[in-house]
Amino acid sequence: MTEFTSKEITFLESMEEARIATSHNDIPHVKPVSFVFHRDAILVATDYKTRTYENIKVNSNSGIVVDIYKHGAHKAVCVQGPVEIIENGPDFEEYYKIFYKKFEWVRKDPWKENEAPFLRINPKNKISWGIN
Repeated sequence: MTEFTSKEITFLESMEEARIATSHNDIPHVKPVSFVFHRDAILVATDYKTRTYENIKVNSNSGIVVDIYKHGAHKAVCVQGPVEIIENGPDFEEYYKIFYKKFEWVRKDPWKENEAPFLRINPKNKISWGIN
C-alpha cells in the first residue's frame, strides 16, 4: 500500500480538480475530472458513456495528477494504480455522500446507484513535488 505524507494528504484534500489518464489501443487519453481523496485512494465520478469508463473496463491501469502550476512554485501529486469501478452498494453510497457534500454540480444533477459509477484509483506508485 502506498502511504501519503500528512502534507500530501492536506494538499490532496484541498484540491477539487485533477487530470486522469487512461488508454485504449495504446493511445493515451487524458481529461480533467473532479476528485476526492478518501482513505488513501482517489475517487472520481464518471458516466457510463465516457472514453475514460470504456478504457477502464478494458485496462484498469490509470494515472492521475493533482497540481497547481505557478511559476517557480509548482506543486503536484502524481498517482498510478489500478482502478475499481464502484456502481452500487455501501461504498457507492459513502462516496456519493462525500461528492454531494463537496460539489455543487452533484447537488444540481443528482444520480442514483447504477446511473453513473465512481472510479476508485488504488495507488501503487506516487510521486510529489513542491509539497512543503
